[in-house]
Amino acid sequence: MLNKQLHEFMSENQKHSHTELITTNAANPNFSYSVFDHPIGGPIARKLIQNQRLTEDDCLTLFKLRDLWVLAELVRLARQQRQGVRATTATYVLNQVIHYTNICIGGCKFCSFARPPGHPQGYALTLDQIIDQVKRASAIGCTELHIVGGLNPLLPYEFYLKLLAMLKDAFPGLHLKCFTAPEIAHFARISGKSIPRILEELRHAGMDSMAGGGAEIFSPDTRSKIAPNKISGEEYLQIHTAWHKLGGKSTCTMLYGHIESITDRINHLRLLREQQDITGGFLAFIPLPFCPGNGKLGLTHGPSGWDTLRTISIARLYLDNINHITAYWVGLGLKTAQMALIYGADDLGGTVITEHVFQMANAPSPQALDEYTLARLIREAGYTPIQRDSFFRPIKTASV
Repeated sequence: MLNKQLHEFMSENQKHSHTELITTNAANPNFSYSVFDHPIGGPIARKLIQNQRLTEDDCLTLFKLRDLWVLAELVRLARQQRQGVRATTATYVLNQVIHYTNICIGGCKFCSFARPPGHPQGYALTLDQIIDQVKRASAIGCTELHIVGGLNPLLPYEFYLKLLAMLKDAFPGLHLKCFTAPEIAHFARISGKSIPRILEELRHAGMDSMAGGGAEIFSPDTRSKIAPNKISGEEYLQIHTAWHKLGGKSTCTMLYGHIESITDRINHLRLLREQQDITGGFLAFIPLPFCPGNGKLGLTHGPSGWDTLRTISIARLYLDNINHITAYWVGLGLKTAQMALIYGADDLGGTVITEHVFQMANAPSPQALDEYTLARLIREAGYTPIQRDSFFRPIKTASV
């Protein structure tokens, strides 16, 4: 039965793939080596074509693998199995990020963006200032606003409700992707209301989907060292569960390349997959590379390009129930983000006008990209660039 499935897959692969599922030896052009022949890749490939889930042990084995080409082939196989003809496309969104305040009492040791209350570099945008920023974004065709900020004790809960209502009234066609789980928990603390009540009120005021930041790494021990004052990983998942129960959608993230272990990463992915099995509310997984920035963790560099590509690949193979993986070019840099499309990502995120969090951490990327550049990066990697909306529905094929 397995041999028949393998033959059918190889035949179908040759119809739709833009590359062959084999590698060749330049010194011996008659030699060919399929991923199915690889001692590690072969068993994983057979699992994929039989629609068997990867285990945590499979992930650990893949993290030890040094052959990146095997990961690329496994990812392509997985995408073809799960997405069919869409496996040759990659998406982007026209969006603007608005960081409404950098004043924060979170005290995360990896963050270069936040400033404590009273700091001379702290800021909080007024409602009018935010509206002015959004006017410019709307004028150039943005379809999504990504609104996040610090845990500012000086802003009342009513500020956020008024912000959403004003934006939805002035720009009814813009999708409002707002607030991370730590922000939601902060709103509950300062208002004295429950998490479900907060989410209901935010949704009523105009919040369309929820941002996935703040996951960091779920391991309690590691989390206590990098973000001792932040909500727990369990609380993060509970808040997303509450949002999903209301019918809302969100993204999810993982901060990697700092002091966490490979086991920490795998357990993080496991918890995300288990939650998605229950609620189905995650639209995409966004792996976020650590950038040393302020140096409070005593680290001088983040993950290597090789580590990034293997992490994205393994996430794509393991997270079989989360449809999309975003290569966040702001943190990865343009070249690594482009390579990530070959290693499991199927989305480059957005134009991201005026991003500050990664910029303050010395990320190797510009603050914004135009649509042409995003589409060109996708096309050059061998994929068809598709502009999408915030729910990953296609809007148009880019003409580059």
